[in-house]
Amino acid sequence: MNRIYVGRHVYGLAAVAFGIITLVWHDFNNWQQIQVLGNVPHREIFVYVAAAVQIFGGVAIQWPRTARAGASALGAIYLMFALLWVPRIVAELRVFDRWGNFFEQLSLVSGALVAFGTSSPRDSARPVRAARIGYIFFGICVVSFTTEQLVYLSGTAAFVPKWIPPGQMFWAIATTIAFALAAIALLSGRSALLASRLLTAMLVGFGLLVWLPAPFADPHKMINWAGNAQNLAITGAAWIVVDFLSPKRSTSMGD
Repeated sequence: MNRIYVGRHVYGLAAVAFGIITLVWHDFNNWQQIQVLGNVPHREIFVYVAAAVQIFGGVAIQWPRTARAGASALGAIYLMFALLWVPRIVAELRVFDRWGNFFEQLSLVSGALVAFGTSSPRDSARPVRAARIGYIFFGICVVSFTTEQLVYLSGTAAFVPKWIPPGQMFWAIATTIAFALAAIALLSGRSALLASRLLTAMLVGFGLLVWLPAPFADPHKMINWAGNAQNLAITGAAWIVVDFLSPKRSTSMGD
């Protein structure tokens, strides 16, 4: 029996959410920006094209026959957003936030690469190579997640709900250590499947405890909705890695 690949469904749902949020606000969110291009004529065209690509890719990746096309579309749009952070990194080398935004987008590119590889025929070497590259890139991105939380530890703690014992700083440190351990496991290959599962579970926790309540507190702020989509997309990418590493992975994507 072919198993269901939950990761690409979650990843695709996040892309659709990104597209809808972009259309509703007629603008890009905090993580997906084209500010580096300056005052682009007819900027709204870029907004609508990006939204359309994300919605198309998010829907297409849901079905086996169109999953490769969906992964390709999403990989391309997320790669564009990642590269648009590079000039800001060069301009502000010591500001890790710029690096962090680049690697967050790269983690989504990584998810697309792995999804593309796992939705392709197993007898083809190129898709397998793409999936492997995506896996390595994702591991590197987890190193960035660790570093970002470490650099902005106080800011990370502020995101933790105050009602969760034993305290905000405790969980900021604990999740930073968890990211570090996950990065080591993924890049070394030691207990990588377990690490990817625990990482995915932690990201789900971030979504439920940190981001999900945000739109209810203030539904008029775009970042509260986009933050949910961003966290869900990274969660989907991590879940895709889980599916990739699973020893029970089927020989086809017929789910």
